[in-house]
Amino acid sequence: MSHPFQPEPVRVLCFAWPNPPSSNEKRSNSMHLPFTFKSLRPLMSVSLLAMSLATSGCAMKPEPLAEQDFATYAGDKFERLTLDQEPVHGSIDLYEAMARALKYNLDYKVEMMQTALKIRELDLSTYKMLPNFVANSGYTARNNVAASTSQSVLTGKQSLEVSTSQDRHNFANDLTLSWNVLDFGLSYIRAKQAGDEALIANEMRRKVVNRVIEDVRTAYWRALASEHLVARHRGLEGRVRSAMAESRKLFDDRQTSPVAALTYERELIEIKRELQRMEGELKSAHAQLAALMNVDPGKRFRLARAPVVMPSSGLTPERMIRTAIENRAELREVAYRSRINEKEATAALLELLPGVNLYAGGSADTNSFLYNNSWVGWGAKASWNLMRVFQYPATKDRIEAQDQLLDQKALAVTMAVMTQVHVARARHIHSKRELGTSQEYLNVQRRLIGQMRAQAQTDKLSQQTLVREEMNLLVAEVRHDMALANAENTYANLFASMGVDPLHAGLDLNTDVATLSKSLRQAWSTRGTITGMQHVAQN
Repeated sequence: MSHPFQPEPVRVLCFAWPNPPSSNEKRSNSMHLPFTFKSLRPLMSVSLLAMSLATSGCAMKPEPLAEQDFATYAGDKFERLTLDQEPVHGSIDLYEAMARALKYNLDYKVEMMQTALKIRELDLSTYKMLPNFVANSGYTARNNVAASTSQSVLTGKQSLEVSTSQDRHNFANDLTLSWNVLDFGLSYIRAKQAGDEALIANEMRRKVVNRVIEDVRTAYWRALASEHLVARHRGLEGRVRSAMAESRKLFDDRQTSPVAALTYERELIEIKRELQRMEGELKSAHAQLAALMNVDPGKRFRLARAPVVMPSSGLTPERMIRTAIENRAELREVAYRSRINEKEATAALLELLPGVNLYAGGSADTNSFLYNNSWVGWGAKASWNLMRVFQYPATKDRIEAQDQLLDQKALAVTMAVMTQVHVARARHIHSKRELGTSQEYLNVQRRLIGQMRAQAQTDKLSQQTLVREEMNLLVAEVRHDMALANAENTYANLFASMGVDPLHAGLDLNTDVATLSKSLRQAWSTRGTITGMQHVAQN
């Protein structure tokens, strides 16, 4: 009696020729292929092992970086933040600040890397037009001979005794050159589209340059005003405290009326509050300028006052709008997108054509049963995906819809550009008027303080009144500096609204800071003249 937990071998699978002739009973029986559990155990063990390994491989858990890894990563980025930069020596003027921003600003570097990446993608897409040149090498082996026999389809008799034409161990190699004509055409179209993507990236880089230069000019003049305010305010703080103390003493000694003393003290506090408000507005300008130049915000540096350059005569609004429409990066991007969409329509037509694949190559095989172990083969194969024909109407509709969308987007961007030009021009004109008014007010305050100082020397004017007017002079100077910073900002924004590059096309950013700042000084100095403005419009 068999053990209940050890079943006897059972035949579970049998293959036989269907309806074998009775005269070939012996052969039919010889074709039976019996299998038992015992014979399947090795295969089942291997299968279970493979399944367990695959299951364990799929059960992956995320492995977070350790704190030390984050510390190392952060330390590396901190060390490389200002690496390979020219150190700051002396005072920084406007054009050196612009040069350092163009060379070291991280946002601009990102855009430059984006452009470089698109160019690399363009180079890569050109290789897709080349034929495929594929080398294959393989090894096959089995534990027994790959033998077979043959049977007559007419009589059902065996027509060939069991034989083999393949070695148990075999090496095969081939080297094939293939070229798909349809893929070449599509790859050519994709390469053209990749070229347009690279041009779009370059336009975005131009846009970032304009933004960086505009931000640098604004931050520079505001930081300069902040330095002026801090330096002058510190010099007056002691005199203000002394004047307020003297006013209180006069009040205590009953040498002046309480109303006059308190009114004087209130006026000084009001002036002091106004200075603190302006200082709060200007306080972050120094750190913003440092960030634009990629200088450590904690590093102290002095600023040199640059000469003020303003355009003496501008272009007509119509000419400015025409220049903006021709030069703005946003409109150029839409134009390139439209050209990409046109190429997409060509690609859709190419996909309707049958693909012809040409191939030729050499092969070698170590099979000893082959009469020729090496040979050269060639041929051609045509294929046609008929589903593309049914998909084409929908594809065409999508491309036309995309073209209409881009056309409407171009109109919307054109209107936005026109509006920005008008606003930039109006803001610049208004800021110049404000600058002129603040300059007039400052001149009057300076003449007034000159008269008061002369009277104070002859004791015709009290020191308290002189200190109050000197505080008012400081307020006038800071307001003038802020008006100048606003005018410089609107000046840069005027060119940015027209899409004009802030630097020459052939300017090499890899030069040193001094050479680059000199080139920028020459470029921006000519923009303040009528000839320079006309040159901008022509280019």
